[in-house]
Amino acid sequence: MRWSRILPLVVVFCATQAHPARAAANKEHLQLMAEIRMLQEQQQQLQGLLGALNDTLKTVTTKLDEQSAATRKAMADQTLATTNIGDNVRILREKTDETNVRISTMAQELESLRQTIASQPAAQAPALSPAGTDPATVPGGGAPATTTPPVGMSPQRMYETSLDDYTAGRYDLAIQGLQGFIQVFPRTPQAGAAQFTIGMSYYNQSKWSEARDAFQKVITDYPQAQGTVVPDSYYKLGQSLEQLKQIDAARKMYEAAVQKFPGPASTLSSMALQRLNRR
Repeated sequence: MRWSRILPLVVVFCATQAHPARAAANKEHLQLMAEIRMLQEQQQQLQGLLGALNDTLKTVTTKLDEQSAATRKAMADQTLATTNIGDNVRILREKTDETNVRISTMAQELESLRQTIASQPAAQAPALSPAGTDPATVPGGGAPATTTPPVGMSPQRMYETSLDDYTAGRYDLAIQGLQGFIQVFPRTPQAGAAQFTIGMSYYNQSKWSEARDAFQKVITDYPQAQGTVVPDSYYKLGQSLEQLKQIDAARKMYEAAVQKFPGPASTLSSMALQRLNRR
């Protein structure tokens, strides 16, 4: 029994002693295998970490995209709101300007009406004749007629109505309306322009004498008229005088326009003088 137990040990010992190089190789092989297993385990752990990092990165990217989209939408909404506010401000400004123009026009019309009413003579009771009769019933004893503004007609509307007649070539109606306008509203800023348009109405009908008198009235009665009314009246007066063969008088009007009023009327008057001087 003792030898049966000792014999395997002896065989193993002998085999170990007989192959020492092989045993060392097996040991190295086992160590390499262990290291490979460790590397494989580390690789699996790294892959797991990379997968987790990739999922985290996707989550963060998704959140950033959502935040970026929300920011773009908020900026777009803010831009739209700013644009709408700008449009509303522009519309309000335009309406305010329009309202101011209307207020200014109404103020001018009210002032014209006030001046017209103030310029009207006070109403007087009709005096009775010694016989107790109304003077209107006595031949030649009627009271002088006075001109009053048409009911509901503002100066601007009355003036524009007459201008429409002039533009449409209804010169007689334009003359009648503008003369009534000047008589009713003699102190309005448009009075000078109305008188000039009367002259142009006569001029377009080749009524040279009436045109001459109308343009002369602009120069005499409305020397401070707005715009180019006065210089244009000098030039058109010169042309009317030419048609009436009053060349010297026409030349004086052209010269006055050149000296006093630089502008289109001066240029036209200068050309007219050159034409007259070539005769």
